[in-house]
Order: sequence, then C-alpha cells, then structure tokens
Amino acid sequence: MIVKVTMLVIFFAVMIGVGIASRQQASSVNGFVLGGRNVGPWLTAFAYGTSYFSAVVFVGYAGQFGWKYGLASTWIGIGNAILGSLLAWVVLGRRTRIMSHHLKAATMPDFFGKRFDSNGLRIAASVIVFVFLIPYTASLYNGLSRLFGMAFDIPYAVCVVIMATLTGVYVILGGYMATAINDFIQGIVMIGGIIAVIAAVLSGQGGFMEAVGKLAQFESDVPVTMGQPGAFTSFFGPDPFNLFGVIILTSLGTWGLPQMVHKFYTIKNEKAVKTGTVISTVFAVIISGGCYFLGGFGRLFDTPEIYGKDGAVIYDAIVPAMLSTLPDILIGIVVILVLSASMSTLSSLVLTSSSTLTLDFIKGNIAKDLSEKKQLLIMRVLIVFFIAISVILALDPPAFIAQLMGISWGALAGAFLAPFLYGLFWKRTTKAAVWASFGTGVGITVLNMFLKFIESPINAGAAAMVVGLIVVPVVSFVTPKCAGEKIDEIFACYNEEVSVKRKVALPEKEER
Repeated sequence: MIVKVTMLVIFFAVMIGVGIASRQQASSVNGFVLGGRNVGPWLTAFAYGTSYFSAVVFVGYAGQFGWKYGLASTWIGIGNAILGSLLAWVVLGRRTRIMSHHLKAATMPDFFGKRFDSNGLRIAASVIVFVFLIPYTASLYNGLSRLFGMAFDIPYAVCVVIMATLTGVYVILGGYMATAINDFIQGIVMIGGIIAVIAAVLSGQGGFMEAVGKLAQFESDVPVTMGQPGAFTSFFGPDPFNLFGVIILTSLGTWGLPQMVHKFYTIKNEKAVKTGTVISTVFAVIISGGCYFLGGFGRLFDTPEIYGKDGAVIYDAIVPAMLSTLPDILIGIVVILVLSASMSTLSSLVLTSSSTLTLDFIKGNIAKDLSEKKQLLIMRVLIVFFIAISVILALDPPAFIAQLMGISWGALAGAFLAPFLYGLFWKRTTKAAVWASFGTGVGITVLNMFLKFIESPINAGAAAMVVGLIVVPVVSFVTPKCAGEKIDEIFACYNEEVSVKRKVALPEKEER
C-alpha cells in the first residue's frame, strides 16, 4: 500500500510542479490557448495521443469491444493508429496549422466563423462543442471507481474530486503548455504501463499461445456467428460489420473532434508536423493497439464479479478483473496509467470548452469589448465550472447523460468532420453546406437516441460522418459560392513564398 500511495503522491506533485513552471507561458490568450503556436513535435504528438486515448479506452472500450470481438478488437487499435493518427496528421496537420495561423483562428468554431465569414456558424459550433463535450468529460471517470476500490479501498467520490481538482489546478496555472508537458509525462507512463500490464496478464495465463488456445475454446454468442468455436480468435472476429463501424467512428471521428484538431493549431512549423506524424503513429500503435489487444482476452476472466444483478456483463468491470491478481507495484502502475489517460484527456476537453465558449460565444456577442486580462479570467473561471459539472455528472449520472456520453463523439464528428475537411481543401465549400452538416450530424445522432433506427449508437455516429461527407459537396454545388477574392486570399496562405539563406538554397547554374 505504501508503494502505491508513494507513486501517486510523486505523480500528483510532478503534475502541479509543471503547472507552476508553465505560468509564464500562460500570461496571454495566445499562450494560454495555443502555447504561443510554438510547441515542438514530441509534445504535440503526445498531447494528441493522450487526448485520444483516455480511461474510456483502457477500461471501458477495451473491456466492451474485447469481450464482443475477441482478439479481432486489436484491429480497432490498428485503425486508430493508421486512420486516426497517421492519416489525420498527413491530411490535416500541415493545412490546419497554416490556415488557422493565417486566419488567426484559435478554436474550431473560430475557424468556421473566419473561413466562411459567418458569426452565426461560430456561435452554433461553440454551442455544439459545449453541449457534447461536457457530458463527454464525465465519461472519463468511468472505470476509476473499480480500479481505486481494488487498489486503495477508497471511495470513488474521493478519487473523482482529487483527480478533477489537480487537473484543474495545473490547467488554470499553465494553460496549454502545462497540459502539453504533462501529456508528455503521462504518455511515457502510459507506454510503460501498458507494456508491463500485457506482459503480466499473459504470463498469468501461461503465455501468449496458451492464452490464445484457451480463448479459441469459447463459442460465439453473437447472432452472426452464433455457436461457432474459435470466433474470438479469428482474423475479423465474430461480427466484422459492427467491428468496422467501431473502427470508423473511433478512427476517422478524431478528424472532427475540436480537442484533437486543436493540437495542429499549436505546432510550431511544418518540419515539426512531419516529426509529430511519426511519433503520434507509434504512440497510437502501442497504446491503442495494446489496450484492445489486452481487452481481447477478457473472456478468460469470466467471473461472477463482472456481471450485474440482472445478469448483464458490466464491461467496465472486465479490465479491473484482469488486473486484480497483479502485484502491488503493477497495480500502482495501472492506477497511474488510468489516471494519466483520464487527466490528459480531461485537461484537453476543459481547455477546449472554456476557450471556445470565451472566444467564440462570450467575446463579441455577450461582451463586446474584452481585454486580454478579462478573457484569461473568464477562461479560468469556466475551467472551474466545466470541471465542477463533470464531477457532478460523474458522481450521479442521470440516464439521459449516460446516453449522451455514448453519442457525443458521433455528434461532434458528424457535425464537424466534413465541413472542416472540405473547408481546408476545397474553395467551393459554402456556408449553407456547413449549416447542413451541423444539422445532419447532430440530428442523426440525437434522433437515434429516441427512435433507435440504427441499433448501435457507434454505427449511428459513423453514419453521421459518412452523410456529412456526402451532404457538404452536394449542398455546396447547389448553393451560392463564397466571394471569390476573399476565398482566393484565404487559400493563398498555402502558396506563400519564403526566403532562405543562400547557404541552404540550391545555387543557380551560372551562365557561361
């Protein structure tokens, strides 16, 4: 117990220390929100990865999808690495950095407002961010109760309050730079932790081959492959179609999430984008691939503890059950791993929410003239407000909130992915098309909550993204285009000439 407590105290002390050390960087709005647009590739890549993979992934998703799809759930991790990290950086990284810098856009709603010259779009986007990110913050605490109960025998409420308070302190003190540095530290912990946990769990099952052999004996309980042995060790698992839906939402969905895209705003130059692409992809392979690979062995830990009173499987209980037999030192590492994943994502979400609401909703609409000092004050107050709401929801989540958490990713990605992607690459994208995407993205996911025309909320989210990718070009072709001169000026940022010193330039061939 002493070892585990000591590890926690050191971890929390480092987080607060980074916040204090980063205060100088958070003295302006640009510094607080964007780190002065001067963040290196390692910090940006780790910030992207740790915001991507939270406790929801390690405890909730790994347990749920590992149980449903077996070892094939590893494909989710691979999809996250290739589509959600590598392709996202390649397609979005450079263009997002250049255009957001050119437009002086600090948030995704700000981008929509300036790219399409519409204050209405800015306000609408900020409202969507507020509505769907706040409930998402509450989901970050999922799974912590069981882990802390197993490791420390302390109430879940105490854990939630401590975690939320410490996260709030270092974000308020140091802004984005404190978040990025702590994300890097937390990312290192996550890499070491997931490797150690996988090795320990498989060792307890007699090694990898022995564990796979045991898993192969389970018969499928999925309608598509009902009764088939070996389904949970097959290449594409017992239900390939729904597995594909999960891959699409959890991978491509990141392209439209404001807290993820925000990382590209902050990176310092194009060279850093290239380096960050490699680092982010490797990080995703290890963390996401490792989490889902571990979860794939969940059925080997089929004990009464993972079932509720109604006989249904409690997915959040699967991974803790897998870890319950580990030595104290490894359990301590796991707890810090989950805390790292949760705190990094929470810090990213509350910073995104507070900056969006301040810069895109309050500034210029509710308060016409806000000094930089007042903007910083409002953002810090809102961080406290958002964290307090997340704690309240996490301690006593009502049913509709639980549903909303499940669809928030789909609603945000469905609304934002298509107009943001087309807006970066295609001059013909129109304001009406953006409105249409906002309506279809939010509409499909919210209506599905009540009508259930798509059984899985995950597949509903994936459908919303696909619809958006079709709706935006169709509506753009039938609605008036934006002013040509203004659009040409915006896209000219991709073709700006730069000067280089003679010694690093290719010498011109001398005429004879």
